[in-house]
Amino acid sequence: MKNIESFKLGELFCGPGGIALGAKSALHNKFKVKHVWATDYDADTCNTYAENICDGNKSSVICEDIRKLDIEKLKSISDIDALAFGFPCNDYSAVGQKKGINGEFGALYKYGVKVLEEFKPKWFLAENVEGLSSSDDEGALKKILQDLFEAGYSVYPHLYSFDKYGVPQARKRIIIIGIRKDINVRFYPPSPASFANIDTTCRNAIENPPIPLSANNNEYTTHTKSVIERLKYIKPGENAFTADIPSHLQLNVKGAKISQIYKRLDPNKPAYTVTGSGGGGTHMYHWSEPRALTNRERARLQTFPDDFKFMGSKENVRKQIGMAVPSKGVQIIIESLFKCLANEQYEKIECSIKPLIH
Repeated sequence: MKNIESFKLGELFCGPGGIALGAKSALHNKFKVKHVWATDYDADTCNTYAENICDGNKSSVICEDIRKLDIEKLKSISDIDALAFGFPCNDYSAVGQKKGINGEFGALYKYGVKVLEEFKPKWFLAENVEGLSSSDDEGALKKILQDLFEAGYSVYPHLYSFDKYGVPQARKRIIIIGIRKDINVRFYPPSPASFANIDTTCRNAIENPPIPLSANNNEYTTHTKSVIERLKYIKPGENAFTADIPSHLQLNVKGAKISQIYKRLDPNKPAYTVTGSGGGGTHMYHWSEPRALTNRERARLQTFPDDFKFMGSKENVRKQIGMAVPSKGVQIIIESLFKCLANEQYEKIECSIKPLIH
């Protein structure tokens, strides 16, 4: 049997386990990924991660605010060969206040830099929203990339549209792959051409196969009579402001009219972006039934398998799912990284954002 190198993965801002699941699922005959520790600040999120990634063992999942975390605590668990961190996007998101790198959350990426400098893993994967590329007139992204480069890594940022990679959701995210400078390997993003024939419609994702009514996290939302009536007037792909709705059911909204308010999915297209927060009208809505999606349906759009059990209240689970990274997308990216490390050929493209190469 061939010797397979196992990369010991540490995670910051681990969320419910989208990155970890994708990393563990990445297939290659020379490399694999093994979880060794993870951190997040939310107790339910940590419980979800431990339940699904660690077979229920919580000992390697540290539930603590990153700003108070002692890195020595991580060292006492294990050294790492790889690091993943989906640093908080609140200050970079297009729907947030866009405070950028100087916001309350904008500088938290520095904890990833700190861990890179302390542990010196062979590679890392960092993730954030598309808005990072325009935040502070691109200054935020340039600063982050430069800090990662100065930590000892060649960095390869690329804007991925996950629906082009077989994910049933039009979700755009910047993924940064970093390879330690002493490792003479260059990373290239995988080409989406290989995934062109995959059915990424939300109908296929949600209905094939049907979700058992007894599935975990599949509770229906109780709607008021007026919400149900309003949804009946909204066609697939329309929202509360583009649909022809009787005046007594229209929303009394002044100012910005967010396009996802009571927006129904188009069954013949990928879903619009699954989000983790927002009040009434932001829960994603079924194309034919007058209701919001269940958390299990939302999880399918994020490519979580049906046996992935989310822990916590219904609203907290909604947040976990919306904040996660689609595991299938991560799997594809890491498999491409493995091929680079093995000096294998694959269908690839250039980074959409200029890399910083040693």
